[in-house]
Amino acid sequence: MTEDPILAEFRDAGALLEGHFILSSGLRSPVFLQKMRIFEDPARTERVCSRLGALIRDTFGEVDLVVSPAIGGIIPGYETARALGCKAVFVEREDGEFQLRRGFEIPEGARIVMVEDIVTTGLSSRECIASIRKFPGTLLGAACIVDRSNGTADIGVPLVSLLKMDVPAYPADQLPPELAAIPAIKPGSRVTA
Repeated sequence: MTEDPILAEFRDAGALLEGHFILSSGLRSPVFLQKMRIFEDPARTERVCSRLGALIRDTFGEVDLVVSPAIGGIIPGYETARALGCKAVFVEREDGEFQLRRGFEIPEGARIVMVEDIVTTGLSSRECIASIRKFPGTLLGAACIVDRSNGTADIGVPLVSLLKMDVPAYPADQLPPELAAIPAIKPGSRVTA
């Protein structure tokens, strides 16, 4: 049996971590995917995002624009857009909401795909999609490198991923004893309440 090539990329990059992690959603998990270990290597990033671009093209057809949430989605969004031969923009938080800034635009009639790095609960994806829908254009769907929800996150549009994982995630007050016995680490970037 061969290992999934995307999981192998994470493993080979030292990006598949085990322990007790606080995810950006605030949930706790025994597994963390340190995606920046993938993105620090341009050749590895190109391999992964080229695969994502091919999946997007096979699923949604031609794409004119990739939109990603800042900060985690910027690199995979850009590199996937490069593989697709289209432009890439990103939304970033202003007054607590994702918005297009920096003079970015979504032209009327543009065929858009939202590209994310990792989906767990789908919160960032839903927020990014809500900001995209304020503009003209056709939102075809969304894509991510890893779907930690194993297909259960509802983001409001079709979602494709290179890898679906069934990784448990728990509220902080509902940890299994083996996880509660390990000190929690917050390796991600988003501050949670």
